[in-house]
Amino acid sequence: MEIIHLSAECYPVAKVGGLGDVVGALPKYQNKLGHFAKVVMPAYAVPFLQQNEFEVVYDSWGRLGNDNFPVRIFREKTNKMGFDLFLVHIAGLTDREKVYGYADDTERFLAFQIAVLDWISQWEHRPDVIHCHDHHTGLVPFMMGNCHAYTRLKDIPSILTIHNAQYQGQFGWDKLFKIPAFDLRKSGLLEWDKDINPLAAAIKCAWKVTTVSESYLEELSQEANGLQSLLAAERWKSSGILNGIDTVVWDPNTDPMLNKNFQLKTAEKGKKANKEALCAVFNLNPDKPLFTFIGRLVAEKGADLLPDIFHNTLAHSQGNVNILVLGSGDPVVESRLSELKNWFPGSYNVYVGYNEQLSHQIYAGADFLLMPSRVEPCGLNQLYALRYGTIPVVRRIGGLKDTVTDIGDGGFGICHDQTSIADVGHAIGRAYELYQNKKQKKAIIHYSMQLDHSWDRAAQRYIDLYQM
Repeated sequence: MEIIHLSAECYPVAKVGGLGDVVGALPKYQNKLGHFAKVVMPAYAVPFLQQNEFEVVYDSWGRLGNDNFPVRIFREKTNKMGFDLFLVHIAGLTDREKVYGYADDTERFLAFQIAVLDWISQWEHRPDVIHCHDHHTGLVPFMMGNCHAYTRLKDIPSILTIHNAQYQGQFGWDKLFKIPAFDLRKSGLLEWDKDINPLAAAIKCAWKVTTVSESYLEELSQEANGLQSLLAAERWKSSGILNGIDTVVWDPNTDPMLNKNFQLKTAEKGKKANKEALCAVFNLNPDKPLFTFIGRLVAEKGADLLPDIFHNTLAHSQGNVNILVLGSGDPVVESRLSELKNWFPGSYNVYVGYNEQLSHQIYAGADFLLMPSRVEPCGLNQLYALRYGTIPVVRRIGGLKDTVTDIGDGGFGICHDQTSIADVGHAIGRAYELYQNKKQKKAIIHYSMQLDHSWDRAAQRYIDLYQM
């Protein structure tokens, strides 16, 4: 099968969150199964574009409402990703450093989707599947099925994967004219809650819908930022497929970003060496348990509670724990977390920003990873942590519930039920007790590092879904 993945992110080209990791790995594993998976994404002004060789495969013009825009599509020449990578360059729209956060994001991603369909509609053959990821590509299933310019693509199966239903890309009807011409009687397929809603349109129009864990699919029937009833109505074509991780990129035995590589037999010494290196950089004591948080500092991750949780933990621990944070997001949360450095020097530190290498080093050197999420469609951080022998402390929600079993139930993590200061604080206390039990902690690390969370099974499930 020829599978076209459309996405706003793909690691290592451009990554903001888990979407980038998924799109950077799933196609590679589908190709290992004997298929031809490809990724098409915007050409941002990122180092990857300057550091690699590309060839032009398409050079034309697209139309966005009353305006024409130049389009160039580049293919990465060496197949270094393990799949064909195509970057869509639209001058003035895609060629910016950031992936998101611009006032004209609606136009940026709409132009990207139009350019992709213009290009594919000119191919001599047709791909077998077009797989759309999140709302940034959510208008593609609608346009394939309804826009006059893309009649040739109408019978190609389209798949939507919802990585996070909180973000839907809504925009007003005053921009309807920017979508290529279609029978206006079909406008209802675009509408949700009086706006044009790309994610809702994709749920309605895609042949199949998936979420990135089974529990998240169930939770969306209760809370989906207003799309609950729509998802319930389309439940018949929806399924949950748990994400995997790229076990080539995330392998403590070969990871070039670590201070010291290790495998199962050398995990104790390896983690100790990485912890010591990490603590030396951030002025922490390697003899104390190291708790960490890695991720976006936003409410859905429970990050707004972290300053109070950490203050309470450090104030009551008599200096017996370390805490290290890596992330960025809400400026207020960033500021409050930074202030804690003044209160607890030698026991607490924070790196505000995104640093891929540091994240790998933290997974390798930390004892515990905190994920007190309010929403967690799948979560990859807990899977990286397990692979590197770091014990996850998580809320029972979404993919966290599907992947982490509490030590009280014979499992390998610490679980709690609510995103609250009290619940997370109690979970940290349980983790501290586990840290004191060296024999139990060693057994849990030994077990968790052997868990199979690779993409192999999930990649096959997607292939099976395409063929239904």
